[in-house]
Amino acid sequence: MSLPLPDYDNLPVGSLQHRIRSLTTDEVQQLLDYEQEHNDRPQVVTILSQRLEELHNGAVPSQGRQLDDPVETEGTSHGSPVDPSGSPQPMHPPRHGTGELPGKPKADRPRKQ
Repeated sequence: MSLPLPDYDNLPVGSLQHRIRSLTTDEVQQLLDYEQEHNDRPQVVTILSQRLEELHNGAVPSQGRQLDDPVETEGTSHGSPVDPSGSPQPMHPPRHGTGELPGKPKADRPRKQ
């Protein structure tokens, strides 16, 4: 059975709502029937049912195409751009005073009388 969304069973639920926007009423119904027969995930059934209702009430499928890759992988570099050489040197404030006004050890302070 060929479904209107590539790799439908592995799509994250979060991207499904956006991916079905370009589907026709028949295509959404096909996904809903498939979902109810196979996985029957309540959240997915709700999303598909709501989209079907929107289409029956006059919504028009959006322009666009379905990609073979999930939406979440678009534009990612598949690695961390973080490099330890780009880290700043650790900066620890002085225990007493600041760099311009260094603190004085207690021995150098005048005694209170």
